[in-house]
Amino acid sequence: MAHGDGGSGRSGGSGSGSTDAGQAPLAEIAAALRRERTRAELSLTEVARRAGIAKSTLSQLEAGTGNPSLETLWALCVALDIPIGRLLTPARPSIHVVRAGEGPAVASSQADYQATLLTACPPGARRDVFRITAEPGQQRDSDPHMPGVVEHVILSTGRALVGTSDATVELHPGDYIAYPADVPHVFQALEPGTQAVFVSEHT
Repeated sequence: MAHGDGGSGRSGGSGSGSTDAGQAPLAEIAAALRRERTRAELSLTEVARRAGIAKSTLSQLEAGTGNPSLETLWALCVALDIPIGRLLTPARPSIHVVRAGEGPAVASSQADYQATLLTACPPGARRDVFRITAEPGQQRDSDPHMPGVVEHVILSTGRALVGTSDATVELHPGDYIAYPADVPHVFQALEPGTQAVFVSEHT
């Protein structure tokens, strides 16, 4: 995830409450901002001051009518002392798929740059990251890992069936999946030269 500069002069702008693919999830952001500001026992004025944005901008964002830049969200997260994922991630199902071009995205106000959150690291989690290369043929069957382990896969090239043994999903380049790994799970390459980024999350 990219870092913003936390400076001033940001504008929340205007926009709708759309949660279409590739757009910032305004409803989730609004609810999270209200929740985290209440948790921190801070006023709108104080959070806006700490973030270097206008109070009216923060008010719009909490109402779900703003259109925040990546820099604005980073500044708010610094002001509230929270990771940016907490503003963008709704409760996830046991199997969570993000297709290429989908996901909560936030654009930079400084460059042609967009950050899309695939999943936020929960408190107390540990993650190991791997690069996977695989070829068609026999699928890889994995026995259940320790309780609470979740695996995340982003397919880079090729095509693959990935997921739990009873719920696999065909992934294409750019697709993302998360699934519980404390049950039997599989990875089967469907095209030569299949590669993926693999993350094992231990809670």
